[in-house]
Amino acid sequence: MSTKLRNKELNVVEEKQPVSGSSMLIKALAKEGVDVIFGYPGGAILPTYDEIYKSGIRHILARHEQGAIHAAEGYARVSGKPGVCIVTSGPGATNVVTGIADALIDSLPLVVITGQVATSVIGTDAFQEADMIGITMPITKHNFQVRTIEDLPRIMKEAFHIATTGRPGPVLIDLPKDVSVATGFFDYDKEVDLPGYQPTVVPNKLQIRKLAEAVAEAKKPCILSGAGVLHAHAYDELFEYAEKMRIPVASTLLGLGAFPGEHELFLGMAGMHGTYVANMAIHQSDLLISIGARFDDRLTGALQHFAPSAKIAHIDIDPAEIGKNVETHIPVVGDAKAALKMLLEENGSAGETGVWLAELDKMKAEYPLWYKEDGETIKPQKLMEVIYEVTNGEAIVTTDVGQHQMWAAQFLKFNKPNRWVTSGGLGTMGFGFPAAIGAQFAEPHTPVISILGDAGFQMTAQELSILQDLNLPVKIIIVNNSSLGMVRQWQQLFYEERYSNSVFNTQPNFVKLAEAYDVKGMRIDKVEDVKGALEEALAHDGPVLMDFRVTQVENVYPMIAPGKGQHEMEGIKP
Repeated sequence: MSTKLRNKELNVVEEKQPVSGSSMLIKALAKEGVDVIFGYPGGAILPTYDEIYKSGIRHILARHEQGAIHAAEGYARVSGKPGVCIVTSGPGATNVVTGIADALIDSLPLVVITGQVATSVIGTDAFQEADMIGITMPITKHNFQVRTIEDLPRIMKEAFHIATTGRPGPVLIDLPKDVSVATGFFDYDKEVDLPGYQPTVVPNKLQIRKLAEAVAEAKKPCILSGAGVLHAHAYDELFEYAEKMRIPVASTLLGLGAFPGEHELFLGMAGMHGTYVANMAIHQSDLLISIGARFDDRLTGALQHFAPSAKIAHIDIDPAEIGKNVETHIPVVGDAKAALKMLLEENGSAGETGVWLAELDKMKAEYPLWYKEDGETIKPQKLMEVIYEVTNGEAIVTTDVGQHQMWAAQFLKFNKPNRWVTSGGLGTMGFGFPAAIGAQFAEPHTPVISILGDAGFQMTAQELSILQDLNLPVKIIIVNNSSLGMVRQWQQLFYEERYSNSVFNTQPNFVKLAEAYDVKGMRIDKVEDVKGALEEALAHDGPVLMDFRVTQVENVYPMIAPGKGQHEMEGIKP
C-alpha cells in the first residue's frame, strides 16, 4: 500500500474519532470559510479558546466585547461574509448586546458565539450566568442554545445559513461549558433543512411586469436605493437599469455606494439631512421605486407628506418591510439582484423623463450643499471635501454617529460599493472605530479612514491597543468640536439653547493618548494645514490619529425638522 493511500485512510479514521464540542465549533468555522474571529476570552468559553490556540485560526483580541462585535460588523459590511464574534458568558455576553441590535436593524450577517454556564446550573443564577436566549430573542434573526453535543454541528451550519440568506442578520449561539468539553462525532455534511425558513428570492413575474408597465407610463420616476442593493450585490444591475430607463437615483444613508456618487443621475442622500434635490425628487415623483430600503422615519419625515403623488413600488427580500410604514401599490418580494435582472429582461419601454431630469438638474444647481468658510477655523464640511480629494474616493470610510456622520454622508462621494460603513438604524456611538478595524481585516490593502466625533471615539478608544499590536494602518480622524454635536444642535434649535450636558469643558489630549499606544498622533488647528496633514497621515505606513479642531457652533443643513415633510426642508440656502 502506498504511503499516500495509507495516510488518506488514517485521515478517514481520524475524522471518525470523537472530538470535543469546542473542536467541532472550530471545525465548523473552517468549513464555513471563516478567516478571522473577533473576541474576548473568559471562564465559560475557555475550552473554545484552547481549541483556537491549537488550531492557529486568526483571532483578534478586542479590549472590550463591544469593540469585538463592532469590528465583526465592519468586517461583514465590507467583505459581505459573516462576521464572527466569540465572547464568554455573563458580562462578556451582555456587552455584545448593543452590537447585536445594531446588526439586526442594519441587516448585517453575524454569527455570535457566547459562552454559557454548564447546563446543570442554568437557571440557578450561577456565577456569570445571563439568559442570553431571552435577552437576545428580540434582537437576533435567530438564536440557539446548544443543549447536547449531537446538536452542535447542525446548529453551526444552520446559524451560518440563516445569517447569510434572505435578509442578512445576526444569529447567536449560546454554548454551555459542559457541551463545549463533551465529545461526539463531527458530521457537517448534512444539508440544512429548515421548512419554516424559506426566503423568497425570485420575485413574482406578474409584479415585475406591473412595475415595468408603471415605469413606461411614468413622467417623474425616482429610484430610492437602500442597503438591500449592497447586500444583494445588485449594484451593477441598478446602474444598468437606471441608465437604460433614465431614472434618477436617490440613496438612503446605508445605501450610499450602491450607485456611483458622481454619476449624473445620482441625486445624493435623501432624508432628514439629505440633499434638497433628492428629497424633492421623492416628493414630486409620480413613481417611486424603493429597492432594499426600510422607509424609516429619518428618511420619510412626516408620513402624511411623503411622496404624496407617487405610485410606490417596493422591492425587498423581507416581506415584513413592505407596507410597514408606507402604503405600497406594487409590492415585489424577492432579492434585489434577481428583481433588477428580471426588470432588465422584461425589456419594458422607458418613460419620457427628459423634462423631469432637466428640472432636477436645475434644482441641483440652485440648491447645492453649502457652508460658510471664514478663512481661519476648520469647517467640518471643508474637512470632508479635502478627505475626498486626498483619498480620490478610494478609501473605505467608517463613521460614528452624529454631525460628523451626516457631513461625511453629504460631502463624500462613494463611487464604489462597500466603501461606506456606518451605524444607521440604531445610531450607535462607539461603532466607528472598531468597525474600521474589522473593515481593514476585510480589505487589508485598501486605505481605511475612520471619521469620528470626539465623544464617540472615547467610547471605544481602548481598541487603539489592536492598532498598537498589529500596526494596523487605520487612519483616525477626530472631528473635534468639544461637544456632543448633534445633541447641541437640537438643543439650540428645539430647546431654546439650553445646552444641558452637551458641551465639554475638558477633554483628553488625544495626541498624547495615541502616543501612549505607540500610535502616531497629530493635532490640526488651522484650515491651511488640513490637506498637508491628511497627505502625511496617508503616506505613513502605520496607524495615525488626527485631532482636527473644528468650529464648535456649526449645524448640519439642510434639515427636515421633526414633524415636517420632505418638502419643508430648512437651511437649503445660506
